[in-house]
Amino acid sequence: MSSGGRPLILAFGDESFKESDVDGFYVLAAAVFDPAVHDEARIVMSELRGRRRIPKLHWNEMDPAERAAAVKTLADLDGFHLVAIGSPVPRRRQERARAGCLRRLTLELSAFDVEMLVLESRTATLNARDVETVRGARFDLPKGTQFRVVHEKGKDEPLLWAADIVAGAIRATKDGQPGYRRLIEDLVYEIDVETRC
Repeated sequence: MSSGGRPLILAFGDESFKESDVDGFYVLAAAVFDPAVHDEARIVMSELRGRRRIPKLHWNEMDPAERAAAVKTLADLDGFHLVAIGSPVPRRRQERARAGCLRRLTLELSAFDVEMLVLESRTATLNARDVETVRGARFDLPKGTQFRVVHEKGKDEPLLWAADIVAGAIRATKDGQPGYRRLIEDLVYEIDVETRC
């Protein structure tokens, strides 16, 4: 993908969340890599699957050792990661929390000259909600700013797995396991979002 003869600056996003009437939260992570290393990063992410015949890498399906190896691998790639953390997230309110996080992430990514956010595809209805959220957020961006969101199947875009790893590491920290996040400490910029749920 290119814009005016140069590669588009892309971010790849994925989420993790915990619904709770007491301490619920929503994590929306975006992994950003220099376009020149996208292909290398895809290969590295694909290699993390090892010999398992699975369509995509997923944090929730990894054991602690695999998670640590995945985060260390991510730390060695040339990239940075923006994370919107929304709270509170009561039960059955994760979509409202997602919208708040996505709106804020759009503004932050644009400030880093990102032009397109690739999110893992869900359903057509939920994907359309994401598009509407980003469209609304663009009103708060400088006139002429180019930013859009597209959706890809998780199995088809290994760079989405990088965002899944980041989201998993942040969620683990919120659940009292900060070790994973420490491995990418210098690569992560976190933004707290009031969800008003």
